Amino acid sequence: MSRIAKQPIAIADKVDVKIKDQQVFVKGPKGELSLNLHPAVQLEQNDNELTIKAAPEFMSMAGTMRSMVANMIEGVTNGFSKKLQLSGVGYRASLKGKNLDLNLGFSHPVEYEARDGISFEVPTQTEIVVSGIDKQQVGQVAAEIRAIRPPEPYKGKGVKYADERLYRKEAKKA
Repeated sequence: MSRIAKQPIAIADKVDVKIKDQQVFVKGPKGELSLNLHPAVQLEQNDNELTIKAAPEFMSMAGTMRSMVANMIEGVTNGFSKKLQLSGVGYRASLKGKNLDLNLGFSHPVEYEARDGISFEVPTQTEIVVSGIDKQQVGQVAAEIRAIRPPEPYKGKGVKYADERLYRKEAKKA
């Protein structure tokens, strides 16, 4: 049996969880999220706890579903954020309304449109903070911004995660 699936999920005070058929609805102070559960997984609510039940052959899926529901509860209470850093001469970011305007060494500025539920902050010209209540969506948006100009291995120029360690290559010798 999955060790993660065995753990109960604690429900925060301000969070309202509803289970209808194979759908979970989580509502909290920051917003609301929903999830379709896997058909082989059952979710039970007891007081301020949620427990996962599944057949032995589906315990890995039960662990995944438990993590997803726990992330939904965490998201509607605290939210998630991912920090990106720009490094390179002339690389900078700014907000244009809700959208992100990036100058990344191309012949033109790149504009990244904000999705529903995602917000951007630009504390300095070389830092971007992507935040929202859906962990998967925050990570996806951060990955898409990074993919516009990923860090190159020689000088490290590009967009990288704040906690990312880059593997740097040595330049060619004459």
